[in-house]
Amino acid sequence: MTARSALTTGLDPDEFRRDFDRIETEIGRVIVGHEEVVRMTITALVAGGHVLIEGVPGLGKTLLMRTLASAIDGLFSRIQCTPDLMPADIIGTNILHETGDGQRSFRFEPGPVFANLVLSDEVNRATPKTQSALLEAMQERTVTVGKRSYRLPEPFIVLATQNPIEMEGTFPLPEAQLDRFLFKLHVPFPSTDELVTIAERTTGAIEPFADKVVDVERILAMAALARDVPIARPVMEYAARLIKATQPGDPTATPSVREHVRVGASPRGLQSIVVGAKIHALLDDRHHVSQSDIRTMVVPALRHRLILRFTARAQGVEPNDILGEIVRTIGEA
Repeated sequence: MTARSALTTGLDPDEFRRDFDRIETEIGRVIVGHEEVVRMTITALVAGGHVLIEGVPGLGKTLLMRTLASAIDGLFSRIQCTPDLMPADIIGTNILHETGDGQRSFRFEPGPVFANLVLSDEVNRATPKTQSALLEAMQERTVTVGKRSYRLPEPFIVLATQNPIEMEGTFPLPEAQLDRFLFKLHVPFPSTDELVTIAERTTGAIEPFADKVVDVERILAMAALARDVPIARPVMEYAARLIKATQPGDPTATPSVREHVRVGASPRGLQSIVVGAKIHALLDDRHHVSQSDIRTMVVPALRHRLILRFTARAQGVEPNDILGEIVRTIGEA
């Protein structure tokens, strides 16, 4: 980490860790458990990426996003996806506006996507037409209506949820949209102690809430500092070899990849691993990326990017199993 980095971003690595910990601690006052999910969601926010969360209803996914928005003093919006949801319901539309002198003109009315943190609940219940509108916002950070494009606010993160149980009436996300998510996270069911704590916090007279600990400008400064963390060429090559090993036609592919993977991870998977590893290195009080940082990010960054064959489903093989084998097999530089 160079002195120029701190001058450019306005904060140093110690301040980065302090602010990250403050956000994490503040969310912990409201969210019970799910420490890994919370940390990776904040990591995605700082990295400028989106998160796909899978878990059964009632595990606090909406509360997590709303609490994170409160902690950074950001604008939060929630979109409940249904089959009849239209693109204009997400991005906004032009409405006819009449002035006091009788003149009429069209004025753009922004939709709920114009926020810092957007929760797209049960995203796979929206039709492909509506999903494509969200795809532009996620990738380009813009919304196009007619002939005009509108910039979305910064930072901008979409947290989309999927229910892994009820698949009737859903539209599976296309590979191109899955690839736009920085991480895919699984929300586990709480333990007995965590269930008791949840009940105690939510059934009393006063429910906990998060206070502002940083602002959105600070998040942008943290993002700039994280991207300036150096990564040595051998470490980058190690991450690239992990990506290559997910390709079933590559000589380095493991036996489970050749048998169960139809399409491996894309270059965006490598980008997700590297940017997440940079943030992980900063949180571990190091100013450079190590191979252990790379390994930490492999599963959340790639589990949704592997397109599996039917044999994997038939034999109960999960992406986590395949990625674990790759990490054990591919040697370090």
